[in-house]
Amino acid sequence: MAGEEEVAEAEDVMVKLGSYRGTVRLVSGDPTEEIMLLWGIQQPTLSKHNAFVCQSSLQLHLDACGRSLSILQSPSSMSSPGVTGAVMWDSGVVLGKFLEHAVESGMILLQGKKVVELGSGCGLVGCIASLLGAQVILTDLPDRLRLLKKNVEANLYGDVKGSATVNELIWGDNLDPEMSEPLPGYVLGSDVIYSEEAVTDLLTTLLELCGTQTTIIFAGELRNDAVLEYFLETAMKLFIIGRVDQSQWHPDYCSPRVVIYVLVKKQNRENEDH
Repeated sequence: MAGEEEVAEAEDVMVKLGSYRGTVRLVSGDPTEEIMLLWGIQQPTLSKHNAFVCQSSLQLHLDACGRSLSILQSPSSMSSPGVTGAVMWDSGVVLGKFLEHAVESGMILLQGKKVVELGSGCGLVGCIASLLGAQVILTDLPDRLRLLKKNVEANLYGDVKGSATVNELIWGDNLDPEMSEPLPGYVLGSDVIYSEEAVTDLLTTLLELCGTQTTIIFAGELRNDAVLEYFLETAMKLFIIGRVDQSQWHPDYCSPRVVIYVLVKKQNRENEDH
């Protein structure tokens, strides 16, 4: 195994993508190799599930950006098929703390930047981005907005560096002008890669929402290797993709069950879309 890992490391290509100032491992060629690396080296199934969240609780408490955030959850909604955005998942906590750490270390500048969050769920990531100075539009399906608005109102009080609004967004549908005019500097998402059907609609929305100057940052839990492989295979035709090493994450919020990708739209896609 050690020999295989050394070969994999030797073939890694480190690049800088978009507005993220750190380096990422370029994902190219056969996405099957990326899947084998993730499941072989990180071994997500052997690590603790929900290390940073408690989905049976009505609230999640998290310190971030100099204040104590209190995120309301709706555990009873989990009994409804397909409803996963009413509780927090590790990937959301990891992404939120990654953003805080990246801003503090100068890897990301969010102050004054337009940010659109996809599949905001309980709203933790968008709230943190707003506290870090971004002008955030948090989006989700119509039936998820009530809880999302509650959490934005409860946590973004007093002196907030940025701003936050909540909008309905169904992936694959036409975008409201305020989301795409002007195009956002960043698009964020946690656990947005969960089915092949959703991947198709997600990529349709990303193509409309992003220019080549937009930096996409996605975090996801390593559950379904087939769905992630499908996403990578399809997205690689449209975007340059890099994986962020855990050495660049918040040191207290790392998990072998989670992966973070940075994506940037390919230049030729920009030309074709216009």
